[in-house]
Amino acid sequence: MAVAFNVTGVEQGEWAVLRVSGELDLMTSPILRQRVHDVVAEGHHSLVVDLSDVFFCDSSGVGVLVAARRLIRSCQGRLRLILPDRGADDGSHVNRVLGALGVRRLFDVRPDVEAATADEAGPLSA
Repeated sequence: MAVAFNVTGVEQGEWAVLRVSGELDLMTSPILRQRVHDVVAEGHHSLVVDLSDVFFCDSSGVGVLVAARRLIRSCQGRLRLILPDRGADDGSHVNRVLGALGVRRLFDVRPDVEAATADEAGPLSA
């Protein structure tokens, strides 16, 4: 049984949150790419991409994530990915793909929406 690809968006404080589910591949990655561009065009420069329900991601999906990072950085914005803690333990496909390609370190990865939308205080300066 095929699981439909879906991207839904919500706002949480100053953050736009895109929840992605299904397979992020050559056929579906243009949908996510367009949604990211739409969010930025609407003026949101703080973006969370929730990949908790993505069970397959190929190189085109990774390309969309890297392009989203580049776009957000060009706007002096912030991008965070949600890859739940359980992902590293149970061999999450997205974690494995990002790690194998050496790009996971490029992303600010959080375990859930609460952690992703929390604004930690920056270091105190004298």
